[in-house]
Formats: sequence, C-alpha cells, structure tokens
Amino acid sequence: MAKESMKARERKRAKMVEKYAAKRAKLKAAGDWVGLQKLPANSSYVRKHNRCGLTGRPKGYIRLFGISRNMFRNMALEGKIPGVTKCSW
Repeated sequence: MAKESMKARERKRAKMVEKYAAKRAKLKAAGDWVGLQKLPANSSYVRKHNRCGLTGRPKGYIRLFGISRNMFRNMALEGKIPGVTKCSW
C-alpha cells in the first residue's frame, strides 16, 4: 500500500487541476504563455498520476475500474464487481 501522504498529494493535484482547468484553457487559447507559467505547476493535467483508489498503487492501474490489477482480481473473485466473472477454458 502507498503511504497516505502519496495518496493525499494525488488528491490535492486532482483538486488543483479541476480548480484551474478553465483558467488554463482560457490562457492557452489566448496564447498567454507567461500567464500559464505563473500558475501552480500542479495545476497542469499532465502532473496527475493514475493510482488505485483503494490502495494507492501507482502501477497496474485499470482505468475502466479505477483500481489496480491486484484489487481488481480480488474483487472479481469475491463477486464485488458486477458483470465480471473468472474466465477459464
């Protein structure tokens, strides 16, 4: 599991991206690169990193479900994800 500080940092980035999205779009459309430089670095969308919503794991992230592959497997086997069943042949 990821440290709580890492999870908190990602949540903070996500809020900051949401807060400045309209302002960034307006500055980009106007071509005001100096104004963009003055905004906080973490307000850029590319600074965000996908992490598991349950454990905070940064790798093996499945976008459709918002969790890591490990949590996905556990939850699928327990039947906690509707419509997902184990495939075997």
